[in-house]
Amino acid sequence: MQEVRLSRFERIRGRLRRAYESGRESVRAERAEARDGPEESGLASPASPGPEAPPSATVVGAEPPAAMHTSTSSRDDADVPHALRIAAAWSWRLIVIGIVTWALLKIVGTIRIVIIPVAIALLLSALLAPAVGWLLKARFPRSLATAVVLVGGLVAVIGTLTLVVNEFIQGVPDLSDKSSQGVRQIQNWLKTGPLHLSDGQLNTYINEAQSWISGNTKTFTSGALSATATLAEVLTGTILVLFATFFFLRDGKQIWRFLVRLLPVAARWKVDDAGRASWATLGAYVRATVLVAFIDAVGIGIFLVIFDVPFAFPLAALVFLGAFIPIVGAALSGGVAVLVALVDSGLVTALIILGVVIGVQQLEGHVLQPLIMGRAVAIHPLAVIIGIAAGVVLAGIAGALVAVPLIAVLNTAVRRLAARTVPDTPPDAVVVASQAP
Repeated sequence: MQEVRLSRFERIRGRLRRAYESGRESVRAERAEARDGPEESGLASPASPGPEAPPSATVVGAEPPAAMHTSTSSRDDADVPHALRIAAAWSWRLIVIGIVTWALLKIVGTIRIVIIPVAIALLLSALLAPAVGWLLKARFPRSLATAVVLVGGLVAVIGTLTLVVNEFIQGVPDLSDKSSQGVRQIQNWLKTGPLHLSDGQLNTYINEAQSWISGNTKTFTSGALSATATLAEVLTGTILVLFATFFFLRDGKQIWRFLVRLLPVAARWKVDDAGRASWATLGAYVRATVLVAFIDAVGIGIFLVIFDVPFAFPLAALVFLGAFIPIVGAALSGGVAVLVALVDSGLVTALIILGVVIGVQQLEGHVLQPLIMGRAVAIHPLAVIIGIAAGVVLAGIAGALVAVPLIAVLNTAVRRLAARTVPDTPPDAVVVASQAP
């Protein structure tokens, strides 16, 4: 039976080959007739325009063909130097990127009242997520665990602010008296020091300062009005932070899966891997920053208590908050502690507190941050400074607070997306076991 089928196949194949050969012969014959006819008559026809010129022939009055580069599409492009073409190509691409970046910055600036609270909520979620995980392991419902952690955090923050405000109110009168004494000491130094200013000159400078304040009263008034608007924005942002933090802690994984599903299937694996790595980086950065800030505040606060500097607890709290802005924040908060020590206890105590602040900063930069944060979230100081400056310009203090963790997250995400490794399993993957045949 198989031999019969093979013989039929061979017969069909032979018929097709013979038909193909006959068709080729007829086409060759037609081409030969069309080629021989005009040559015999010596006349050209529309089908055969006539004999072609040899390659070496020169046509009088015709322009030589322009040399075309493989990267050009017209003669005009070929006349432009190669370096200029490359520069133009880079220029228009950079212009497009600049326009897109400018548009994104305008959008961010317009809706910053929403973006900044959401970013702060992400930071708080990364900080509080381990506590929610502990309660979930203790068989707490997810909503209850999230509520307990969020309310506990609010109570801790409100209690700390209450202690700071109470101590500040109690110590302001004494500090005001000492500040007046400090101002008089400065006036005496201006008179007897190297400047040798007279009473008339000091009075002139004081009158000019008062005139400047009087002339800028409208500016201060408008600033108060804008402060009222800023207070409304702060209240709105605080409410948004609380709600966003609650839902990030409770439904963070579901929200991330929903966002990943919006992407093309081919991109989900890489984006999900980069997102999870970025979240781990953000959590490590926030927890390490809190620990470093706590160590800074305790170290400086102990010396403030030892030297009986007023507002020791508020200044320690200020150092703790300032440490969330790397390099810049800790230095500014430490400078405030040095000024208070100068006004209250004199130059010697102020120099000692200054040495303590510098020592703590060196310990933080060379020991604590490399040891606690590790290389996973290590950022070059130049990138930190540029990021903080850009954050201040775009969104003020909140922008400076968010800038560095944003750089750390983007650094991790870009590295993961640029890596050639493929994650083990995609998000929401379903593994189906194959049955043996």
